[in-house]
Amino acid sequence: MNTTVRVAAPARRGVILATCCLSLLVVSMDASIVNVALPAIRDDLNASLSGLQWVIDAYTIVLASFLMLGGATADRFGRRRVFQFGMVLFVAGSLLCSLAGSVTSLVAARVVQALGGSMLNPVAMSIVVNTFTEPKARARAIGIWGAVAGISMALGPLAGGALTQGLGWHAIFWINVPIGALALFLTARYVPESRAPQPRRPDPIGQLLLLVGLGALVFSLIEGPRLGGALVFTVLLALAAFVALLVYEPRRPEPLLDLRFFHSLPFSSATLIAVCMFAAMGAYLFLGSIYLQEVRGLSAFHAGLCILPMALAIMALSPLSGRLVAAHGARPSLLISGTMLCISALLMTDLGVDTPLSSLLLNFCLFGIGFGMVNAPVTYAAVSGMPRAQAGLASAIASTSRQIGISLGVAIAGALVGGHGASTSWAAYPAATHPMWWLLLGAGVLILGLGLLSTGARGRASVERIAHLLQEPRTAS
Repeated sequence: MNTTVRVAAPARRGVILATCCLSLLVVSMDASIVNVALPAIRDDLNASLSGLQWVIDAYTIVLASFLMLGGATADRFGRRRVFQFGMVLFVAGSLLCSLAGSVTSLVAARVVQALGGSMLNPVAMSIVVNTFTEPKARARAIGIWGAVAGISMALGPLAGGALTQGLGWHAIFWINVPIGALALFLTARYVPESRAPQPRRPDPIGQLLLLVGLGALVFSLIEGPRLGGALVFTVLLALAAFVALLVYEPRRPEPLLDLRFFHSLPFSSATLIAVCMFAAMGAYLFLGSIYLQEVRGLSAFHAGLCILPMALAIMALSPLSGRLVAAHGARPSLLISGTMLCISALLMTDLGVDTPLSSLLLNFCLFGIGFGMVNAPVTYAAVSGMPRAQAGLASAIASTSRQIGISLGVAIAGALVGGHGASTSWAAYPAATHPMWWLLLGAGVLILGLGLLSTGARGRASVERIAHLLQEPRTAS
C-alpha cells in the first residue's frame, strides 16, 4: 500500500532531502563516533590495539564492499523499499552493538550495522538526484548533502565523548535508534517509490572479489606483525583479488564496478581525493583520541571537547564549500582542502608528550577546514555529467572510496604505531605517530595536484566523453 503523502512540490522535495540526509548522518557519524570511546571499550572488553582497529574497520570494510550492491539492489527492487529495509537493519545492528559483551560480538554487530548502512547512502543519493532534476537545484541539494557528510563526521567525536562519559560506551549506539525511527516515518509518508529504467544485474563474483581484496588488504595491515610468514599470503591474496576484479569487471555486460566511470578525470581524481582525505580523518580521530586520553590523561568527554575545533570548522566550512562548488566549481574547495591538510599534518609531525593543547587544537581546526571543504566537490564530481539512471552507482563508488579511506587510515596508523603505547610506555606513543603525519602531508600534496589537474580543460573534456560512453547501449556477452 502506498502511504506517500502529497504536499507542495518544493516542500516535498525539501522533506525528501532531509530524510535522505538523516541516513547519511547516522551512517557517517558511526564511522567516527566510536573513536573517542575506544579507551573505554578497551578497558571494559579487554581489547588489544588490533581489536580496537577491527571495531572501526569491520564497519568500514563491509560498508565499502556492499555499497555498490546496495545501490544496484535499490535500482532493481525499489529505492524506498531497500532504503527502509537498510534502516531497519542498521538500527538493529546498533542495538546489538550496545549489548556486546566482548570484542568479537561487538565486531560482529558492527558488521550487521554496516550491511544496513550499505543500503542507505547510495540509495539516498539516487533518490536525491532523481528528485532534483534541474542542474542548479541538484547542485544545491548535493551541496547540502556534502555539508551533512562533513557535519556528521564532526558530530561523531563530540557525541561519542559526551555519551561515553555520561552513560558509558554502549550509549554511543543508542543515538541511532531515534534518528532511524524518524527517517523510517518520513520515508513512509513522503518518499515516493522509484526504480531505474534498466536496473543492473547482480554481479556476485565482482562482489566477492571486492570484499576479499579489501578484507585481505586491511587484515594484512592490522594483523601483519602477528602473521609472520603468513603475511605474504594475505598480501598476495589481496593483490590477486584486485587484479582479478580489474580483469573480470570490463567483461561483464553489467558490472558491479563500472570502470568506464574512471575515464572521467574529475571522477577518478575525486575518488582518490576522497580516499586520501578520509584516510586522514580516520588517522586523526584514531590516533588523536588515544593520544588525548592515554598520553594526556583526559576523560572521554574532554577528549571530545578537544576535537571541538575540528568539528566546528567542518560544520562552518561544509556549507560554504557547497556554495563554492555551485558558484565556482570544485577547484577552490579542493585547493583549500589540500593546503589545510598539508599544514596541519606538517604541524603534527612535531607532536610530543608535552605539546601545548592550544597548538593541538589549532592543528585540529586546520584539518577541520580542509576536511570541511572536500565533501561537496567529491560528491559533485561523482554525479556531474553522469546520466540520472547511473547516479546511484556513481554515488556508491564515491561513498565506497570514503569508507576505504577510513579503513586504510585506521589500519595504516595502527600498523605504523605498532606496539608503542600500553605494551611499552605511553611516552613513546607521540613519536611513533610521526610517520603517519608525514604520510598525510604527502596525501595533501597529492590532493593539490589532483585538484588542479581535474578541474581544467582536460577534466571537462573527459566528463563529456564519459557521459557519451555511459549512454551507449550495452550488449550481452
